[in-house]
Amino acid sequence: MDAGFISCHDCGILVNVGNIAAETILSCPRCNANLHFRKTHSISRTWALIITSAILFLPANLLPIMRVDFLGTQEYSTIMDGIIYFFHGQEYGIGLIIFIASILVPLFKIIGMLIILLSIHFKWKHWLRHKSAMFRFIEFVGRWSMLDIFVIALMSTLVDFGTLTSTQAAPAATYFTAVVVCTMFAALTFDPRLLWDA
Repeated sequence: MDAGFISCHDCGILVNVGNIAAETILSCPRCNANLHFRKTHSISRTWALIITSAILFLPANLLPIMRVDFLGTQEYSTIMDGIIYFFHGQEYGIGLIIFIASILVPLFKIIGMLIILLSIHFKWKHWLRHKSAMFRFIEFVGRWSMLDIFVIALMSTLVDFGTLTSTQAAPAATYFTAVVVCTMFAALTFDPRLLWDA
């Protein structure tokens, strides 16, 4: 930034813009995308999204995520109930995948983004390469957090035998989807170049 170069987020070209004001809107000569030294309001938007996802994480894991109707009897289950069910059935692989994708990954994304935001706020200059690698991992792993919602949608379609048995999403599915979407948008709105400004 001090040397007057901007990297395009879309095509990666390095553009020499000279000494212009940081607020000036420029276009990439290769792909015509908007160029900017730093994303505007990146920190405040990321904080808002991460705090929202941290708040929604509790009802997503405490409320039932799926309702099974079997012969007129309704049975609700949380994410943890599903994991325990698979472990009791000795399906350790499936239980472990659901535990990692549904509980550990969203929690890791929230904690990881909090660490990154706090290090920018307090201008911590240590472990910046590790924090950058962690952010890239958070960006990459974000889409895999929708595994639970995919399983519920699949079961709602496949396990529907009318009054005999059916499967439906319960309230936690909405909260869980909101957590995943908020963390994904937090990773998209965050500008990783802010880590190196200190």
